Amino acid sequence: MLVRKVPVFVPASPWGLRLPQKFLFLLFLSGLVTLCFGALFLLPNSSRLKRLFLAHRTQQPGLEVVAEVAGHPLAREQESPPNPAPAVPAPGEGDASSQASTRRRKVWLRRTHPTGTREMATVARSSGSTALRPQEGGIPFSFDFNAFRSRLRHPVLGTRADESKEPQSLVRAQREKIKEMMQFAWQSYKLYAMGKNELRPLTKDGYEGNMFGGLSGATIIDSLDTLYLMELQEEFQEAKAWVEENFHLNVSGEASLFEVNIRYIGGLLSAFYLTGEEVFRIKAIKLGEKLLPAFNTPTGIPKGVVNFKSGSNRSWGWAMAGSSSILAEFGSLHLEFLHLTELSGNQVFAEKVRNIRKVLRKINKPFGLYPNFLSPVSGNWMQHHVSVGGLGDSFYEYLIKSWLMSAKTDVEAKDMYYEALEAIETYLLNVSPGGLTYIAEWRGGILDHKMGHLACFSGGMIALGAEDAKEEKRAHYRELAAQITKTCHESYARSDTKLGPEAFWFNSGREAVATQLSESYYILRPEVVESYMYLWRQTHDPIYREWGWEVVMALEKYCRTEAGFSGIQDVYSSIPNHDNKQQTFFLAETLKYLYLLFSEDDMLSLEDWVFNTEAHPLPVNHSDSSSRAGGRL
Repeated sequence: MLVRKVPVFVPASPWGLRLPQKFLFLLFLSGLVTLCFGALFLLPNSSRLKRLFLAHRTQQPGLEVVAEVAGHPLAREQESPPNPAPAVPAPGEGDASSQASTRRRKVWLRRTHPTGTREMATVARSSGSTALRPQEGGIPFSFDFNAFRSRLRHPVLGTRADESKEPQSLVRAQREKIKEMMQFAWQSYKLYAMGKNELRPLTKDGYEGNMFGGLSGATIIDSLDTLYLMELQEEFQEAKAWVEENFHLNVSGEASLFEVNIRYIGGLLSAFYLTGEEVFRIKAIKLGEKLLPAFNTPTGIPKGVVNFKSGSNRSWGWAMAGSSSILAEFGSLHLEFLHLTELSGNQVFAEKVRNIRKVLRKINKPFGLYPNFLSPVSGNWMQHHVSVGGLGDSFYEYLIKSWLMSAKTDVEAKDMYYEALEAIETYLLNVSPGGLTYIAEWRGGILDHKMGHLACFSGGMIALGAEDAKEEKRAHYRELAAQITKTCHESYARSDTKLGPEAFWFNSGREAVATQLSESYYILRPEVVESYMYLWRQTHDPIYREWGWEVVMALEKYCRTEAGFSGIQDVYSSIPNHDNKQQTFFLAETLKYLYLLFSEDDMLSLEDWVFNTEAHPLPVNHSDSSSRAGGRL
């Protein structure tokens, strides 16, 4: 040792050391400290030591959660609510497309580094260009929001003529009326039920329900993109602030895989793609991870219910005595899960839905039809009940939309869609004695001659897919779409309220009407006006706007209450009996589709966006930015 004991008679420093010895001791000590801290930073797997010895660095708001999403070991057990800075101007405040790059890009939503311009760098700090470490591999992950927006071919909110020149335009007035309805629905919810899942307008309170596993604010998440689209800036900021401050994911109940996916994840993804606000992306990815245990089955076909606390899963008790998964549920994950992979770098989301596709391609389909019940254990159909309405509907919708969202590269989805549509035409399509075209339900070869309100989306779906059918079938599909939509309109026109029932029949000389009270209710559903919107954009036939305005007037007359909108229990009674529920999808879908019906075609252009089954717009996979449009975003 360099330090030794000195004789007591020798004058010493207060430490008992002579000056040269003290110098040597300090030199040794400083070398030892340098060596230890060098090892602390340079040796692998030292993050635990760093947490013990080093204070946390000040980070940008929300990066704690980014680390968790990316598989970083920090803070796994506790959620840190993000609070990022705004990434792009609020609705109507600016133009993000001016920084668009003109070179060709060969990868959809490419993971790129910031471009270096001031605007790109600003967005990079708060809108998705944050470098992440994916759970698979060590390549840093980043999402360049501005590059994504530059690839859109139309401004998000469209290019409208100078409205000041036509202040009394009828279409403008109609659009403003729908906007006022949205504002009223939101303000009523905010006043009486803010943070709850849904508003009960008659009792002026909130309702939580049991579908969302303890998650709250379903109306808020479902409304984000509608508020943005209608340029209700103050209301949008209120909704965003609630998500930042109050939308917590540390819940422990049982949730519907399907409903959480289409409403919460769909709503958050859409809000991110429209605004670039990092909080929406982070929350969507974290919530997607909480749904993954639903896929823990022998086939990889997810069960319908996931327990957020235990990670266990189960099928719905009513689904073949709890033994089946539902076609419309496990078949309506593809759009959202592909985007979760794009925004997280985690391939597990895409792998889950591709496996579902693989199972469905292999399994034998009776007459080319897809029954509604499938065993997640054996991978076999459990009952030969086929419906384009409830239990089956959005599966078919997601096939054609997967094809469109992939910029028409997902040929497997395209083939599955047209094969299924051909089988539906062959075995389910009927024309009533009165000349109404409808899609019946099929039970082992026996038809139920009824059509549910949920099946009325099919007119819009068939119109959407007509362009990419075989050339000799395109005109046929356009006409079929128009005829089905006309039938659904008849179900509205033949009621006293001019609103449609939950289901309507074609038998005993009665057509397009409900035959029992239990099917006569209307719960603010969107499917009919959804088809009006698609048919309007395809044909510009004014009849669809006329029919849409009839719905607006009926909603105002029969569903508007003092404190919000409510469903009614009998569409055949001119004295409404309200059900005391303002459904989240009324704000997410019904009002959005009506607003788009009275807007220009390039507002959320179908060239750039597909809508999930909750009407949340998700972007198309554009690989060429040269066709982008300028103007206001």
